[in-house]
Amino acid sequence: MGRQGKKGKGGQRGAGPGARAGAGGGGPGRRQYAALPLAAGEDGRRLVMLVTSRGTRRWVIPKGNPEKGLAPHALAAKEAYEEAGLVGVVGPEPVGAFRYAKRLGGRKAVPVQVEVFPLAVERELADWPERGQRERRWFAPGEAALLVEEGGLAEILLALAAAEG
Repeated sequence: MGRQGKKGKGGQRGAGPGARAGAGGGGPGRRQYAALPLAAGEDGRRLVMLVTSRGTRRWVIPKGNPEKGLAPHALAAKEAYEEAGLVGVVGPEPVGAFRYAKRLGGRKAVPVQVEVFPLAVERELADWPERGQRERRWFAPGEAALLVEEGGLAEILLALAAAEG
């Protein structure tokens, strides 16, 4: 999977309450950046955190539109803080990408390319900006792959599960 958790490899500490917001630069959304929150379970096996989407309550990973002045991996860490209350070290290189159709109200949808950055979770906050709007939960990667609807994201999670052995 690459660089999750290796601070010496150019990782950036995850965003928190003082994160730079920047001006919106994504428009209606053709590209987004996501965090793949990773941690070790009590048995030492890798876990992935999923959050529910606000509208449809589907299981997803934290993601958001580009923001001017914020690097893609930093944006991914900021979204993990806002959507799931997670703080950690984000890898500067994506571990994968997937496409999905973002619903814009009614029947209209636009295709979005999502780059996924690993986030080695160091802290789970008890309170965060979207706490009342989302549910968060840790899953084994294989289980998470069965819960997400985006095929490309499921592939990333299945590759993570296969790497675990």
